[in-house]
Amino acid sequence: MAFQFPIRVYWEDTDAGGIVFYANYLKFFERARTEWLRSLGIEQHSLKEQSGGMFVVSETGLKYLQPARLDDQLRISTQLREAGRASLLLAQAAYRQAAPSSDGGDVLICQGTIRIGWVDARTMKPARIPNSVLEVLK
Repeated sequence: MAFQFPIRVYWEDTDAGGIVFYANYLKFFERARTEWLRSLGIEQHSLKEQSGGMFVVSETGLKYLQPARLDDQLRISTQLREAGRASLLLAQAAYRQAAPSSDGGDVLICQGTIRIGWVDARTMKPARIPNSVLEVLK
């Protein structure tokens, strides 16, 4: 089951052409991942303080299918694909939500994968994800 997170497109999210600047999808995906973890009871700041480690993005791959524009209501989905000892692979997607009065459904506008790795927060070297986190993700 994918976690869903709503995001409204604001003026600051758009470029000179009036569409969402491509790099902002990474910001949208980051917010959704943070809220996904929070929904599982994993608060990243507390986790860093308690374990000395943190998640960092180590790899991204996105495909842009259609533009989003000012005031669009988006739905960002996040789904765990793989959970390893030192990293997680997540599938994420952005959908433009259909207007309540329309007959159409939500439209997929951007999709991809994000790998987040676990590192020692002090040294920034790869480390093992705490078992307590992996248990929650299962």
